[in-house]
Amino acid sequence: MSNLPPESASPAPQRPSWIDAFQLRQPPAGFIDDPYPWYAELRRHAPVHPLASDACLLTRHEDIVAVYRHPAARSDKRREFGPKFGVGTPLYEHHTSSLVFNDPPLHTRVRRLMMGALNQRAIARMEAGVVALVDGLLDRLAQRPGGTADLIEDFAAGIPVEVIGNLLDVPAPDRTPLRAWSLAILSALEPAPSAATLAEGHAAVTDFSELLRGLIAHRRRHPGDPEADVLTRLLQGDGSPDGAFTETELLHNCIFLLNAGHETTTNLIGNGVHALLTHREALQQLQADPGLLGTAVEELLRFESPLQLNNRLSDAPIELRGATLPPGTFITLAVGAANRDPSVFPDPDRLDLARKPNAHLAFGHSAHACAGMNVARLEARVAIGRLVQRFPKLSLAGPAVRDRRVRFRGFSRLPVQIG
Repeated sequence: MSNLPPESASPAPQRPSWIDAFQLRQPPAGFIDDPYPWYAELRRHAPVHPLASDACLLTRHEDIVAVYRHPAARSDKRREFGPKFGVGTPLYEHHTSSLVFNDPPLHTRVRRLMMGALNQRAIARMEAGVVALVDGLLDRLAQRPGGTADLIEDFAAGIPVEVIGNLLDVPAPDRTPLRAWSLAILSALEPAPSAATLAEGHAAVTDFSELLRGLIAHRRRHPGDPEADVLTRLLQGDGSPDGAFTETELLHNCIFLLNAGHETTTNLIGNGVHALLTHREALQQLQADPGLLGTAVEELLRFESPLQLNNRLSDAPIELRGATLPPGTFITLAVGAANRDPSVFPDPDRLDLARKPNAHLAFGHSAHACAGMNVARLEARVAIGRLVQRFPKLSLAGPAVRDRRVRFRGFSRLPVQIG
């Protein structure tokens, strides 16, 4: 593999003293608020950065794409999740049964079933419902006392929960805990989750599974239209010899639908709106030209990637930058760093809503690209587009509160003034 050019044509700066000690388990002060300066130095000085004797962090776009494509880079996490969660625990069963942490042939079969339920026809049918949902939330924002709101709690977080709730036909009274369950399950994926975080994650998987068992039993007795009802489609499979989920696979891939859809979309909308409100010229450009919305969403995904870190485990040697990653290496892929790599994105720290091409990795890459990415894109286009047109004077109403996780990037609070 050829080496990438340096990030600057100027003489190479001195290697920062902090690099050798850099760890994601205990990141430097300020890293969560703005990781990009650290990523830039790691790309320049330590693009394959050791995190342990059997672990490394990659920050360059070319390297991360190479690992995504490499047949020896595996997604199966049983070796990692056994010690982390405990074999046989709810979190272990969930994260080793759902789509994202599996390899072929299981991954191929599960992805085929999932993509069949989330095909383009299904997404097209969703659009009118997403528009109605977003417009209803905007009507509520317009009625907020004093014209202030929390854009996460009052807008962004409600959209994916309702969309996934509709896809699975979760009764409206049962949707209240879905967001908290999703946050609890995904927070357990952080590099160093606390005992309390793990306990909350186990409980969330157990409670969500119990809800789903009731829904699944009802749908087996009363199937819906598989063209419009995702749960019925998942129950029926695709008619091939292996084209049906086991009960465990069905439960955990329904949970996965909520988790992936909730986290990605809530953070995409929150990060995207915050970026626009802190780059007013870009906001005004989008308001003046709504035709930019498609490329704008891709740029917002690149600029502040909702998923900052991904992982792979090598099961054979992988050659990278003249070095060999031996079998058994835990490889952390810094998606947020790759999406600011100047060798791929000219002027990468500039928000350019018309950027083309835009080979961002926010949804992963290759065979493991996010199965629900087009649902997230639809929700973001509708939510962000209609928000900035409805409230042209939208502005920040106080300090935004950044979620304190390193794997996922988003806000826990985003106070705004409606107009």
